[in-house]
Amino acid sequence: MPSRALQLVHDARPLARTRALRRLTRSLDTLVALDHDAGATAARVGMLLRPALADPALLEPRHCEPWDHRYRPHLVHVHPTGRYSIVALVWRPGQATAIHDHRCWCVVGVWRGVERETNYDLHDEDGGTYLVPRSAALATPGQVSVLVPPDEDIHRVENAGDDIAISVHVYGGDIGLLGSSINREFAEELVRTDQPPRDPPVSWRARDERY
Repeated sequence: MPSRALQLVHDARPLARTRALRRLTRSLDTLVALDHDAGATAARVGMLLRPALADPALLEPRHCEPWDHRYRPHLVHVHPTGRYSIVALVWRPGQATAIHDHRCWCVVGVWRGVERETNYDLHDEDGGTYLVPRSAALATPGQVSVLVPPDEDIHRVENAGDDIAISVHVYGGDIGLLGSSINREFAEELVRTDQPPRDPPVSWRARDERY
């Protein structure tokens, strides 16, 4: 028999309740049981998430509520053994994440509104580091992006529209236990836009091992 503490953790995991999310989680359960590598799993999750985003009843109304002071995460579903989690992020206009990367694979799809993702390269200079914006792109409903660490995936996401934006995030871990998919945040002061970098990008993970 499992301990009562473990049973309480299990019982506390939210489960998908809308018909569209139940269809999605059944497919995701089958996928994660196949034990593909992270890259293959995330790519297939993207293919499963994309059609689900077309359903206007994908999320419950309570998972569409924003906060005034920052973007709001709603933990919507966690796999029974924590193999993946589904989180809805709700953004008022102008709200944004910190610059960050991820601790597990992540598949993001826009359900409502418009989001902007800005990607950054890390550069090393005299033992210090700085960030240079590499690209920026707008994402509209139905569009999906895939991030798979340990590839360098330093980015920021923000609501780029005039209305509330809602995106659905599938993470390769138990966010209820981890608390967040964010691995590391990078200070705004590290961003440089005034001059082109003199050296090629570096991996912050490799850099941390050196210093």
